[in-house]
Formats: sequence, structure tokens, C-alpha cells
Amino acid sequence: MTLLDHRAPETFRERCIPVLETERLVLRAPRLGDAKAVAQLANDRRIAENTARIPHPYTLADAETFIGSVNRAEGEIAFLITREKVVLGAIGMRLPEREAPELGYWLGVPFWGHGYATEAVRAVIDHAFEDLGCEALAADARVTNPASRRVLEKCGFQWTGVGLTRIRALASSAPVDRFRLERSIWRSLKSWGAVKRVA
Repeated sequence: MTLLDHRAPETFRERCIPVLETERLVLRAPRLGDAKAVAQLANDRRIAENTARIPHPYTLADAETFIGSVNRAEGEIAFLITREKVVLGAIGMRLPEREAPELGYWLGVPFWGHGYATEAVRAVIDHAFEDLGCEALAADARVTNPASRRVLEKCGFQWTGVGLTRIRALASSAPVDRFRLERSIWRSLKSWGAVKRVA
């Protein structure tokens, strides 16, 4: 495979994934050149233990696998959360055929507590409802992660119950709060001005 052949799929994937802009953030498709930054941020047990699929330790090879596997036709889209070209974290959705798309996200620890997660989640929610035509979204937050729960609640998600999710970094299952956001709730929040789309 030549260098040109290697770059073509990445360029194609980038064209298929829009760039979402908010007041402070740019959400864009991950590129192979982002692997080092992603690996450095995601290689933190506090992140891995609060997400379903991030292993710990998280290596450069894990980041390259992530970047190479997302944004293909199999029903998963992912964005890197960036500010002034600095990678802060990632956000995405799995798009199963018969269920509501499931939202997931993480931020590097240095960027916690600045409202970036809420801003990024709102941008992806707007994209899901306005551009993808979704009727509902689902999300989980570990019961030991109240910050993630607050993000979802601020974005209009409603609590639907508790379940178990396999946490790769723990090699076991852990209890999670389950949330859902219906299009009708999102539309009401938008009409009241509670959720604002900047770009």
C-alpha cells in the first residue's frame, strides 16, 4: 500500500464526518496524527474505569486502532473534542439498527471541570437530531461518576433506571445509570432556549 492509498480512506472518512463548532470547541474526525495525543490523555485509570471500552493501560497502538476503526459504515461515529487545535478528549455515538443511538464521551483529566463535556455533548445531540434524524438517544454513566450524570441531565437526558455494563478496564461489570433523550424533549428545550447551538 502506498502512502497515497493509506491516506485516501482517512480523507474520505473526514469528508463524511462534519466539523461541529461550539463557542469554545471544534469537534472533528480523528486523524492518525492525533494518536499520540489521544494515547497520552486516555492512558489514565480514572478515564478508563468510567468508560465501557477504554482499556488500561491505553497505548499508542490502542489509539491507532480506535482512529482506524471509527467513522466507517458499520454504524459508529466519533469526534475528537478540540480547543485551539489541542485534543481534549473524544465523543461519539454507536448507531445500532433497531435501538436508539448510544452516546459516549471522555475528557482528559486536565480538562475536567470547565464545562467542555456539556458543550460537546450538546453539539453532538444537535447533530443527531437535526442532521441524522434520530428520534431518541441513550447514554450511560457509572453510578460512581456523578459528574457525567450531571452532564447528561444538563443536556436534557432523563434517567430511566440502573443496569450493569461491562467495563473493559475493570474486566468486570459495574452498575450504571441509564439515560434517554427523546426528540420531543430536545425540541422543547431548544424552543425554551435551554440548549443553544452556536454553530
